[in-house]
Amino acid sequence: MIIQPGTPIGVLQAALPLDPLENRILLCHATGLSRVQLITRGDQPVSEDEAARLEELLRRRLAGEPIAYIVGKREFFGLDFEVGEAVLIPRPDTELIVELAIERLPQRGRLLDMGTGSGAIAVSVAHARPDAAVTALDVSEAALAVARRNAANNRAAVRFLHSDWFGALDAGEGFELIASNPPYIAAGDEHLSQGDLRFEPAGALTDHADGLSALRTIIQGSPAHLVPGGWLLMEHGYDQAASVRALLDAGGYREVQSWRDLAGIERVTGGRIAG
Repeated sequence: MIIQPGTPIGVLQAALPLDPLENRILLCHATGLSRVQLITRGDQPVSEDEAARLEELLRRRLAGEPIAYIVGKREFFGLDFEVGEAVLIPRPDTELIVELAIERLPQRGRLLDMGTGSGAIAVSVAHARPDAAVTALDVSEAALAVARRNAANNRAAVRFLHSDWFGALDAGEGFELIASNPPYIAAGDEHLSQGDLRFEPAGALTDHADGLSALRTIIQGSPAHLVPGGWLLMEHGYDQAASVRALLDAGGYREVQSWRDLAGIERVTGGRIAG
C-alpha cells in the first residue's frame, strides 16, 4: 500500500488493511501521536517522513513480523516492556502466573524467576511487591540486557544473574517461591512455523525435545532452593497440565494443582515443598 503524504490521519486509520487496533498502533508509532491525539487530530495530514515511516511499518507487518517487535514494546500487567528479537513477546496468559506468585509470596519473601526473558514475571512482581526480594536469571546475555532495561524503566528492583538454570545460584540459597515460563513447545510442533512464533527466539519457545525437559529440570532442581513450604509455579502448554502434575507428584511436591487462564485452559501448574 502506498501512503500518500498529505492524507488526513483519520482517513488513513480507516483505510489501512490491518485490524483497527493494529492500524492505530502503527499510526501512533509513525506519527508520535497518542491514541487520543489520533482522534482529536483526525484532519491532520501526514508529512512525507511520516508517510514513509508508516509505509515501512505496514510492509513489515504484512510480511508477518509481530507488531510488538515492530514498535519495540508490549504492555504486560499494566506496565510497558521493551521487546525485541532476543526475547519472547509477553502474552496475557502469563499474567496468571504473576497473579499467583503475588498472592503466595509472603511479606519480604524471596522470589526466583527462571528463564526471565524480557523480565515480564520478575519485573511485574517486583513492581507490585516492592517488599519482595526478586531474583531473575537467564542463559541469554541479550535477554538479560533487555530485562535489565525493563526493570530500570519500570523502577523495579530485581537482581539479575546470567545462569543456565540453577548454575549461578549459591549452594543452599533459598526462596519462598520459584516461578518460570520455560521453553515448553515440543520439537517439530507445527505452531513453531506459524504466526508470531516464526520470529521469536526458538530457544525460548522449544526445548528441542518432548516439551517437558525444561520443566523436568526445574522440578528436579527446585527443592534445593525452596525453603520449607515454598511454592514452585510453572507455565506450560495447553495440553501439558496432567503431565506436569504427575512430575510434581513424583518429585514429592504437595498441594499439586493447576490453574486456568482467562480462556479456561490449564496454563499454570505448581506445588509446595514439604514444610
